Amino acid sequence: MRPTDLELAELAARLGRALVSRNWTACTAESCTGGWIAKIMTDVPGSSGWFGTGFVTYANEAKMGLLDVPAAVLEAHGAVSEPVVIAMAKAARSRAGADLAVAVSGVAGPDGGTTEKPVGTVWFAWAGPGRTRAERRQLPGDRERIRRLAVECALEGLLIETGDDA
Repeated sequence: MRPTDLELAELAARLGRALVSRNWTACTAESCTGGWIAKIMTDVPGSSGWFGTGFVTYANEAKMGLLDVPAAVLEAHGAVSEPVVIAMAKAARSRAGADLAVAVSGVAGPDGGTTEKPVGTVWFAWAGPGRTRAERRQLPGDRERIRRLAVECALEGLLIETGDDA
């Protein structure tokens, strides 16, 4: 089952309430989701009070140029990796001046998968006050479902970082 548009909208609205209650802002650094996380967040009325910046860094050149991901890290680990999403999240948070950042990089398919990183492999990182954490997920389905599930996971992770993980 994939999350519906309504379910994603409700999750984003809940995130917005959690951010407002803490007087925090959030930003995104997206690769395989192509700006979808930022889109869902900005669909929420009043989101300008808690969302200001979204980076879409689909190409490695964009990751290096906009978020200062070192070329050596990309070469050593590939774009779909823990070190890359951590670098993306930290840089996005710093550049946006946000309290929280989420970064996502993955293989949405239908092509591009390898034995080590098959289609559906997605790395997430969340950077907030005092901590950064990363997580790898193997998401099932076609390109649409993988990307939709990645948006859901990114939002849920931001909620956890606000302390609203109920």
